[in-house]
Amino acid sequence: MTRPRPDTAPALPPVAPEVVAAAVESLTTRLRGRLDAAVAALAATPVGTADDGTYGIQCGVDARVTLTPGPSGTITAPDQARCTCLLSPRCLHRTAVLAAAPVAEAGPPAAGEPAAAPARSADRATATGPAPSTALTSSTGPAPSTARTSSTGPAPSAGQVRAAADLWTAGAAVLAAGVTAVGAVQRAEVLRAAHTARLAGLHRAEEAALDVVRRVRAAHDPDSPRRTGEVVAALRELLLVTHRLRAADPDPELIGGVRHPHRPDRPLRLYGVCREPVVEPGGRGGVVTRLVGDDGRWYALRDVRPGGAGRARRAGTAHVALRSFLSDHERLSRAGLVVTGAVVAPDGSLLAEPGVRATFAAGRPWTDVVPATAPAGPGQAPSPTVCTVEILAADGEGVLVRALTGDTPGPVLRLAPAHRHPALAHTANLRRLGACPGLRVRVLGRVDSERATTLRPLAVGPVSGSGAPTLALPEEWRGRADLGYDRLRDDHFPSGAAPCPPPSLLPGTAARPADPPLRHLRDLVELAVTGGRRAAAEPARTGDRDGRAAALRRGGFATGADLFAALGAVAARRSRDAFGRLAGDDQDHYAAQWLATAVYLAGTEAALGRALWQG
Repeated sequence: MTRPRPDTAPALPPVAPEVVAAAVESLTTRLRGRLDAAVAALAATPVGTADDGTYGIQCGVDARVTLTPGPSGTITAPDQARCTCLLSPRCLHRTAVLAAAPVAEAGPPAAGEPAAAPARSADRATATGPAPSTALTSSTGPAPSTARTSSTGPAPSAGQVRAAADLWTAGAAVLAAGVTAVGAVQRAEVLRAAHTARLAGLHRAEEAALDVVRRVRAAHDPDSPRRTGEVVAALRELLLVTHRLRAADPDPELIGGVRHPHRPDRPLRLYGVCREPVVEPGGRGGVVTRLVGDDGRWYALRDVRPGGAGRARRAGTAHVALRSFLSDHERLSRAGLVVTGAVVAPDGSLLAEPGVRATFAAGRPWTDVVPATAPAGPGQAPSPTVCTVEILAADGEGVLVRALTGDTPGPVLRLAPAHRHPALAHTANLRRLGACPGLRVRVLGRVDSERATTLRPLAVGPVSGSGAPTLALPEEWRGRADLGYDRLRDDHFPSGAAPCPPPSLLPGTAARPADPPLRHLRDLVELAVTGGRRAAAEPARTGDRDGRAAALRRGGFATGADLFAALGAVAARRSRDAFGRLAGDDQDHYAAQWLATAVYLAGTEAALGRALWQG
């Protein structure tokens, strides 16, 4: 069993997808079979750095791999990775190091590569969970019908159709195998197809493919939290985009474009909201300070580096530098900032580029600057939201609460830790909140991507003017406690707060939010992604003895019940020849059926989430 690298060890530089794909393709069949074991062995291998910016990894007595990134810090050419062994460059050592390194972001096209028109990200239905009306409609046929488009343009060229079909095949192979069985060779095949899509100008498809590879790698990382829903969303996006492109869908949104940082045309007046610890795969950790602008848009200052959860814990009070501006994350999260000449990344991160000037400014209560709007539903990009809740009872690591609109009681929700790592304060703070039933608090958090009734809080604050018991936070906290860093103490709660009684003793308290019948469909969709086609065929082999399809139908999800049965049936159906051997692979049919089911699930869950929060 390999041990992870220490938190202080430097991380490998990112590598361009085409470099990894070419290295894997150059290996012999025998060496490809040993690649996954070689990559796993690198987890315990230290990475050295030199003053000239090179990285060195000792892979054996006579084998040392040296990486020499370019000015961007990325390995973009094969000759930037060298090994001292006799088989280099077609050696296992060099290829394993490249396969273990992070996948580089999709950047602007190089000289001679085609560029596509920019996409309007607000219209990207599949990235935010398509509505049921745009779902693929075929539940039992050989392939889903093409989703309706919002606009039309020139049809994809023959080269783009071929590139999309190639990427569809690679994505379908990942789905059929299951994430747990996808190794470095299969990931390299997706990267090769992603580079082909890039050369064809299919930037959205390339981005979706790289996202799939990153999610699959994270799923293999023992230190990474299990986020099956994110893998499902990534595969759904990849397969839906490539399915529509290979059908020559003229929607220009399918082409996409390279996302560039932009400079706002006026100074930004920002208000600090909270700090969020970040723990990423590959031993990276840090903090993100969330800010809101006068226009209600979200911005962020990221400070994520190698160091894992230990660095995430320390980074909450670390210095933050934005060109000439110097402060710390704790102070900034409770104050304000005026930025002139700002450079904003596509994800809202503020970049320290030349010409940026920042000055400290007064903050405002976060309940005044964060709109209490309904959040995105499951399957959509999570965005923070604010709501008032009343504590009902502890529920394991979480807390059962009732949402309030004024004094009007709403649905019962569950607060769950945003991060469960013991080095962070989320779980301990929620346990303390759960011990004070009847307490009213203001919560800033994100709706769980897999369950609309679960909120993952980032910060809490008192509720003023209600007359009900609430928090009493120190003045220097400016009316909020960052649950990942600030520790709630007894003196922050009303005097005489009693331990939480069992939920059955709380008058008028409903049981914990029950899983809707649609959860059965989500379980099957996720099982197909993690366990592959053989796992998805289990309902058909057992005859649905536990009645999940029947429960879907009783709950009013008749289409969901049909899709549940169809996915299991298609997964189990394999054609054989006269000797009982597999005669062919209907992988396309299976991938299309899974895609139809996943699109229906995402749209229906999003609609249910909107109804819950807006109601």
